[in-house]
Amino acid sequence: MTPGARIEGVIDLLGKIEAAHEPAERVVGAYMRGHRYIGSKDRRAISDRIYGALRRRARIDWWLARTGLGLGDGLDHPRRTVLVALALCDGLSAAEIAALCDGGRYTPAPLSADEHAAIEALAGESLDHAEQPPAIRTEVPAWLYPDVAAAFGEAAEAEMSALTGEAPVDLRINRLKGDRDAARAALAEDKIDAVPTPHSPLGLRVPGRRNLSATRAYREGLVEVQDEGSQIVALFTNARPDHAVADVCAGAGGKTLALAAEMEGRGRLVALDVDAARLQRSVPRLRRAGVDAFVERRPLDDKAWLTAHAGTFDRVLVDAPCSGSGAWRRQPDARWRLTQDDLARYLELQAQAIDIGAKLVRQGGRVVYATCSLLPAENERQVETFLARTLNFAVLPAATVWAETFATATPFDGPYLFLTPLGHGCDGFFAAVMERREDAP
Repeated sequence: MTPGARIEGVIDLLGKIEAAHEPAERVVGAYMRGHRYIGSKDRRAISDRIYGALRRRARIDWWLARTGLGLGDGLDHPRRTVLVALALCDGLSAAEIAALCDGGRYTPAPLSADEHAAIEALAGESLDHAEQPPAIRTEVPAWLYPDVAAAFGEAAEAEMSALTGEAPVDLRINRLKGDRDAARAALAEDKIDAVPTPHSPLGLRVPGRRNLSATRAYREGLVEVQDEGSQIVALFTNARPDHAVADVCAGAGGKTLALAAEMEGRGRLVALDVDAARLQRSVPRLRRAGVDAFVERRPLDDKAWLTAHAGTFDRVLVDAPCSGSGAWRRQPDARWRLTQDDLARYLELQAQAIDIGAKLVRQGGRVVYATCSLLPAENERQVETFLARTLNFAVLPAATVWAETFATATPFDGPYLFLTPLGHGCDGFFAAVMERREDAP
């Protein structure tokens, strides 16, 4: 593809993303499958520009409004988003952008007079501007920024700005198949130089983006793609061989796999989710890891099963549905699809999930409530509300649990596990460990 044709592809795909009511990664995947003639380098170039625009959406829209390009009915927002990105992010002049938009068969239409004048006015400007309010500078929906400020105070802008970058590619070694040195050696055979993650003893970090599914280490189940923070949450559950463990809201099974390996395939491990299709998608991963026969899968809405197994589990991980704000680096469009109604629904689902976990755990057992959220309403407030209505649970200090699990200094403060991209280099995660005490008489 020519450079102009790539730009036309970006405009076309960005328009499809704006029109869709689903994650951008699905739209991009469907688009690429429908355009198989696009070469690998062109796919990468188009994808990079798409996700770059999504990561900078608030600031680009601010500049569209400032230059007048975002005003009026019937204007092509995807096109003008790309034009502003070319000027501010790539530093291209109006003449250089006009050369890309020559109106050819596969290239964008020529610049209008308004577009040309606006792009000329952007000369010498950068994407960031002193007049942008904090929510714009940090790419956070304006309605949500007060919650962010409450969570981080003076560090809010730095923490949220860290979420606008790209996330690293992390792998978790499967201790049932080998250790970290064996995994690094296997990856090296495929010319992948993985390095240990800073906090998880099971983690490896891979530079850049590689086709990991083609590697021997992945095919043989020695490694699984999993963010370091997610690995730490699974380890924080403190599951042991011969334990009975429930993974509530297990989804596609990322943490289930980690729990199975920690249990060495002994005991009982049940993955529960309301979405049967998601649970079914975990089967190939479980099989590759060698634990498909060990993990039991159950629908979370089976009330008879939940009643029959109340009080029978040593550990219950409640991997609650949430805003996903801690993972915005991986899904930059998610922040713009999140609504206040969505957040209210998540809060209700979280309360239901934590109550289910509390009923499943035995006396002396632990419930680990976890989210990939940075918002207090989904994290500590949810835990505090639960403790107020359920008197036979007590929080175990996160530092105590960390000491049980890791032979390193605790990398956070406070009673809960709280990880952020800025502070720890992984996705944002929260976890509270609660022990069930004697029931009230």
